[in-house]
Amino acid sequence: MTKRTQKTTRTQPAKRRTTIRAAAARIPKVTSAELPEPKPAANRAEKSAERRAAIIEAAMDEFIARGYAATRLDDVAKRAGVAKGTLYLYFKDKETMFEELIRTALVPLISRMTALPTITGPVRDAVEGFAETFIREVVSTRRGDIIRLIVSEGPRFPAIADFYFREVVSKGLTGMKALVQLAITRGEIKHRELGDFPQLVVAPAIVAVIWQSLFARHAPLDGLAMFKVHLDLIFGERRKT
Repeated sequence: MTKRTQKTTRTQPAKRRTTIRAAAARIPKVTSAELPEPKPAANRAEKSAERRAAIIEAAMDEFIARGYAATRLDDVAKRAGVAKGTLYLYFKDKETMFEELIRTALVPLISRMTALPTITGPVRDAVEGFAETFIREVVSTRRGDIIRLIVSEGPRFPAIADFYFREVVSKGLTGMKALVQLAITRGEIKHRELGDFPQLVVAPAIVAVIWQSLFARHAPLDGLAMFKVHLDLIFGERRKT
């Protein structure tokens, strides 16, 4: 009796394991719900870039309409169609927003204007090309409005004037000084002292910007024609052909 009891005890676990495995096989498998595919990172980056561009565009509208001092971030956010908190995802404050406006609207232009190819013809032609680009793309455009804003409010907000000088003015003067020095070396400019004052060469461009906003409705100014007369004074009159 004892032996049979022990044998029966030893075989019971095996039967239970078989029963459990059979029951488990009959249980239907549960599959996870299919998750939506994540949006590509490129799409998110594009939307972020579009939102940033919309904020900069709205900031330009506000700065031009109200001036730097009177512009409020609330108004920029409202014009851009975003929450005010969204602005801080891209810009620390109003000053950095204005700096970005300069960086996007003016820095690429001045970089293109000063990245001149090797000059084989008269230096004067290169200077005239500089002037033509400036008159066409700055004086009567919103870029000109930004410059006029800096001229009018820069004394009260030296940080934005400093940024503009560092990112735009200094590069323009460096490029113009190189042209003047080349013209002096070639004998196209007789007054060697002009090499120390490239500001004198570009002065008509600044006059045209200021004139456009203050007096153009009274006396329209042909900025390019004025610039060419100015270059006659510097280089000498062109020979009539």
